[in-house]
Amino acid sequence: MVEVDIPRPIKVRLAGGDTAVIVVDMQNDFAHPSGKLFVPNARETIPACSKLLEKARAAGCRIFYTQDWHGRDDPEFAIWGEHAVGGTWGAEIVDELKPMPSDVVIKKLRYDGFYGTPLEHLLRLAGVNNLVICGTLANICVLHTAGSAALRWWRIYVPVDTISALTDFDYKAALRQITFLYRGVLTSVDLLELGS
Repeated sequence: MVEVDIPRPIKVRLAGGDTAVIVVDMQNDFAHPSGKLFVPNARETIPACSKLLEKARAAGCRIFYTQDWHGRDDPEFAIWGEHAVGGTWGAEIVDELKPMPSDVVIKKLRYDGFYGTPLEHLLRLAGVNNLVICGTLANICVLHTAGSAALRWWRIYVPVDTISALTDFDYKAALRQITFLYRGVLTSVDLLELGS
């Protein structure tokens, strides 16, 4: 088995005014036991994601959600099977992490939260410099969204207790790519300080 070395999470302090949190695909089909592509570890990260959102809202951070949102004939179903069909229970954000009225929900067609969406435009309008990314799956939608953000020169922070994957290797490989390739910083919810 290949061992993947990743940096240890570190203490980070960010100003709430120029920081946004992106919650990636924490939807029923991925994070609820009855979901079509249930990721058991996603369920386990809900308390940490909830704590992150609580801290972020108290600090005045902008909150964005990505929501996988497919038509019934989406070609992606050839890879994963039918999931997150727009307007169905499976596509909805899990109850424990429901967006607040001031949050922005970005419906996306592919892994990357920026691809074909207004996310970049909205982050620029908000004057955001730092992105804290949480959600699922670590090596798919989290990684592609983090990479796309880094290629647009945002600073990326990932609380390691708020992301999930189907295997430990996938989880660690995603963190390796985020830190090595995109110079993202690993932290945890308890090590992340968000100031007002």
